[in-house]
Amino acid sequence: MRPEPLPLVLLHGLLGDERDWQPVTAALPGRRCYPLALPGHGGNRARRLHDFAGIRRWLARALAGLGLGRYLLAGYSLGGRLALDFASREPPGLCGLLLENAHPGLPEAERDARLALDAAWAARFAREPLPLVLADWYRQPVFADLDEARRQALIRRRQGNSGAAVAAMLAASSLGRQPDLRPWLARTRLPLAYLSGRQDPKFHRLAGELAAASPRLHHFILDGGHNLHVDRPLEVARCLRHWGQQLDGVPS
Repeated sequence: MRPEPLPLVLLHGLLGDERDWQPVTAALPGRRCYPLALPGHGGNRARRLHDFAGIRRWLARALAGLGLGRYLLAGYSLGGRLALDFASREPPGLCGLLLENAHPGLPEAERDARLALDAAWAARFAREPLPLVLADWYRQPVFADLDEARRQALIRRRQGNSGAAVAAMLAASSLGRQPDLRPWLARTRLPLAYLSGRQDPKFHRLAGELAAASPRLHHFILDGGHNLHVDRPLEVARCLRHWGQQLDGVPS
């Protein structure tokens, strides 16, 4: 008798919301999927947190509220960094971690510069008209795979955000505040997976480095850019299905 599929908890990226995962979860019949809205986003727009410790407590409460004994956790970009930070505390019941284009953390010498960069973006989100900030945000090198039509579609899609809420979350979860979790990824026995796209050179290269250093990390490679689950939902769903089926029924 086939074991019941493990529930899958999904975390979106900065400026997104829980609906971003809908095309992916629709292609995963039979697996219970729980896309969560990050603080300051979607259904949690009014929630403000100040640091990684507060975000960890929020996620622990959200998982407890779902009543999940054993589960898989996946996250994209910011959501992946938060999932990784949470997983590194080795919470009970977590059976696998999948990251989509998520950074494992910077060396300490590079964190102040990143804090300053994120503070500058947060100030813009808090003070300037959101469409103006989004137009610059989606011209960063990490979004270089976007053509003009897709860039404008993303800007329209993200205009429902609160600039102040996005600014608060960006300040609280800056990559400059995150420890470098590469050593944990290399030594953990938790099953790991990483999704990267060939059209996102920075994170594709980073994924290869992590896979080489982490024996338990499975690297899924897609023909896409940074936001794979939006641009390639069916392919991402296939990866999640394959990964989940390898872990269903495996003792934690």
